[in-house]
Amino acid sequence: MTDEPTEPSDPDQEPAMRDDTTPDEPKENIVHFNPWRDFNDAAPQIDVFGDEPDPAQIAQFMQVVFGYCDGLVPVRSFIDKGQGIDGRPHNIWLEADQAAPEKMATFAAWASREGAAVYVIPGTVAAPGQAKATDILQMQTVVVDLDTGDIAAKRAHLERHLGAASMVVESGGVTSEGQRKCHVWWALTEPAEGDDIARVCRLRGDIAAKVGGDMHFRSAHQPIRVAGSVYYKNNLKTQVRIVELNADRERDLAEFIEAVTDMPPAPVVSLQPAFTHPDKPAMDEVLVTPVREGAQDDWSRFEGASAAIGHFIRMVHEGRMTKDEGWIGICGYNAAMLRPQWPVERLKRESERLWERHVEKYGPPLIRLDSGAPGPVEMPAFTLGALLDDQSPMPEDIIAPRVLTPGGLLVLGGAPKVGKSDLLISWLVHMAAGVPFLGFTPPRPLRIFYLQAEIQYHYLRERLKQIALPPDVLAAARDTFVATPKLKMLLDNEGSVRVARAIRTAFPDAPPDILCVDPIRNLFDGGPDGGGENDNTAMMFFLKERVEVLRDHIDPDCGVILIHHTKKLSKHQVKEDPFLALSGASALRGFYTSGLILHRPDEDASERKLEIELRNGPALSPKVIDKVGGQWVEINPMNERLVRQDVGAKHDAERDRKGEVICGLLYEEALQGRMYTMTHFAETFENTGGLGGQSIIRERLNVLTTKGYVKFVRGAAATALDLATERSKYGYLCVETMRLATNRERVEPDTGEVTPELIDVLPSHYKCPQTGAVLPVENPSVWVYREVDDA
Repeated sequence: MTDEPTEPSDPDQEPAMRDDTTPDEPKENIVHFNPWRDFNDAAPQIDVFGDEPDPAQIAQFMQVVFGYCDGLVPVRSFIDKGQGIDGRPHNIWLEADQAAPEKMATFAAWASREGAAVYVIPGTVAAPGQAKATDILQMQTVVVDLDTGDIAAKRAHLERHLGAASMVVESGGVTSEGQRKCHVWWALTEPAEGDDIARVCRLRGDIAAKVGGDMHFRSAHQPIRVAGSVYYKNNLKTQVRIVELNADRERDLAEFIEAVTDMPPAPVVSLQPAFTHPDKPAMDEVLVTPVREGAQDDWSRFEGASAAIGHFIRMVHEGRMTKDEGWIGICGYNAAMLRPQWPVERLKRESERLWERHVEKYGPPLIRLDSGAPGPVEMPAFTLGALLDDQSPMPEDIIAPRVLTPGGLLVLGGAPKVGKSDLLISWLVHMAAGVPFLGFTPPRPLRIFYLQAEIQYHYLRERLKQIALPPDVLAAARDTFVATPKLKMLLDNEGSVRVARAIRTAFPDAPPDILCVDPIRNLFDGGPDGGGENDNTAMMFFLKERVEVLRDHIDPDCGVILIHHTKKLSKHQVKEDPFLALSGASALRGFYTSGLILHRPDEDASERKLEIELRNGPALSPKVIDKVGGQWVEINPMNERLVRQDVGAKHDAERDRKGEVICGLLYEEALQGRMYTMTHFAETFENTGGLGGQSIIRERLNVLTTKGYVKFVRGAAATALDLATERSKYGYLCVETMRLATNRERVEPDTGEVTPELIDVLPSHYKCPQTGAVLPVENPSVWVYREVDDA
């Protein structure tokens, strides 16, 4: 026939039939067969003892392949390769009727004596001499030729997804692995005609592509060996045998198409489509070349789609495209080049399958980690009713209570040398052992990967040995806590890949529960613009494109802990809002699900305060913690001292002394006609009377105003005292029985002494001890003190 493949990939590929109109073959090579004519009475040219044609198997074969068909069966016989003899090909056309099996058996017997193979096109034509793809009128089977690789595995894959075949025929050849080549047949419930023939051919091509079969069978005119005939190649003579027959097993064409569509490619199949045309186009041409169903072009829609999907998957895998860009490219090819196009669900399914195979073969993405299988991103949305009706249990906390939730991000901040690394290591080791720590509880021993870039290897192991941890905790965490030495890298594209591979090596069986990055500053990558950690855009890039992508690549439910430094703020500022102390851009605070700040409220004391801010749970009270005997312990939250009582008492006395000095100064300065705002007072009396620096003075003033020892004069009350308009949040400071010297003079009647006139200073506002808000005083004449524990 005229449209046969010109250079089969398999050197043993059977050539297609040709009719007598073929211009490049002499007509005398064609002999029309008469079953009652004696072709050759001479002795056979090959005297090989072995199998002979089996009329019974030939009859079974003809029934499965042509039992429902009308018309003529194109049959061909020619000398197989490797015998050292030549012979003319013989083409005949048999009527597909009850006599066809007997005639085919007679022809096969003659061909066997000649040392020739017997083939048929598995479809019927209208007239003798016809054998082109366009001549096929009916086909009642779907067939795949398995001639390479692990034949048994391919058959098992087909049976698992498509069910038992109607017939399996061993074609006679043997693969290089020693397995017998075979043809797998599925009979249809009725012959395919017209457009359905194209659907059958498409099915044959799709099945072959998915299991690594012979892709020539996407063409309707491709011939195939007849079961029961004899195979001659390379001086080997054997029978083409039926090894499995389920003649009553027939398939509806539409249902079978769905089954083939749902069948994934076999594990042994290469992801690269095997184009059989010798002039296979380059990928740039594939992406712009339309392909129609029914094998009307040089390759099938399945091959074209596989090539395009594979191309975009490689682009995503190598980091040259994002996931979304890859999916857009796949959808664009589907819409523009496949005619008709594939449904989106099938396109998505094939993309995900090919992605999994690609990653399995070539490893994790080499450049980017946001390269999941290209596919549509669906945005979840729920009605109020659905949310209210959902009674499913809440996800289990990674660290309870709600400190670190599945997929959550926790930021632990602290000033240098405040002890956060020591605290962090103790905390992580306890979590890896499944033991509670400072009220933080893991549900079980957690797998923890500690990615740190501060402590070199030898000093890291020294610190781990110096930290006083219970022996049972150390024993339980020996294999579940994995730490890196100091890393000299950024968490950029390449760094993310290195981290992902290290994590996979450390935890090959299951992903870690927690990934800890210590600190942000040493690993920060601000993206293509190179922004620093003070840039909100750069910080969001780092969090979304680096941290979240790495987490999602490892396990979307993995919890992440980031360690960060704090800015140099006053004690008062830290107390008012400790989380403003986090270094860098404010975007960090808006992004995390949990925040912890470790700070030292009193530089002269060893106690630290751990402030806690939660997004996914109720607020937690700050924890006062300290190291006792080398181990971190929580101090009684009611401020009952459990350790260092003598030292604590001295600190209390010193704070009381400072408070008395401040109140005395405010009183004495008012008698001299001077009143102060909080900032002005701290600046004026820094290092006066042993008060210390401005931050310490402001800290004591905050305590005094909260307790009610110091109140405020502001607004109209300040104006009435002829005080300048203040810009302070609180106003002017005042204490009980304070009197202010004015510009007016007063003459003493008895002595004639001239002194400034004094007026009483009554407070107009006070600080609410519960909220810290400045509120009006209800009765200025009554001075109210509030008993509030010192902080």
